[in-house]
Amino acid sequence: MLVGHQTWMFKNKPTIISTGTVGGPFEANGRIANDIDILHDDMWIKQDSFEKAQRTMMEEACQIALKKTDVEKEQVQFFISGDLINQITPSTFTGKTLDIPYFGLFSACATSMESLALASSIVNSGGANYILSGTSSHNAAAERQFRYPTEYGGQKPPTAQWTVTGAGCALLANKGTGPVVTSATIGKVVDMGITDRLIWEEQWPQQQ
Repeated sequence: MLVGHQTWMFKNKPTIISTGTVGGPFEANGRIANDIDILHDDMWIKQDSFEKAQRTMMEEACQIALKKTDVEKEQVQFFISGDLINQITPSTFTGKTLDIPYFGLFSACATSMESLALASSIVNSGGANYILSGTSSHNAAAERQFRYPTEYGGQKPPTAQWTVTGAGCALLANKGTGPVVTSATIGKVVDMGITDRLIWEEQWPQQQ
């Protein structure tokens, strides 16, 4: 199963038998809007906080993934998920709603692939027949915590990063029809020594 120093090969071919995706108002105007299962026109999603709205999206994504198959929730062994909120509360409360044994992850944007890699490893080893794997994000919740609080009303240029409002979930199985996960390479945390843009331009001028 281990190839080299940091790559897993999955000989039993864990299969993504279904997916569920949810997006917000900004995402509804994007180029992949037609590929998203549910699109909300309200950032609050009828909740009284953005964090609760994020939880709702994660729950919806999981429910959609299950509804696309004949698999019952009770057949799923594990739910693997994470997000950017303190104590990954949207994922944790989704785990409570699902009532499925839960692994909580915290890897920012990499959470979607980390959860899929871990789920594939577990299914490949025979540790589970079905696993729900995914992550969620909410622009207003994440921006408030990690960038400029939305309450400040700070203006952003069109080129600025934009945290997605959405959730995605994959239902992984030990057999079935769908894309097969053949391998996963686990990356390292590497300090490139970049402290500001000037250093970047001096060291990697070709990247400009």
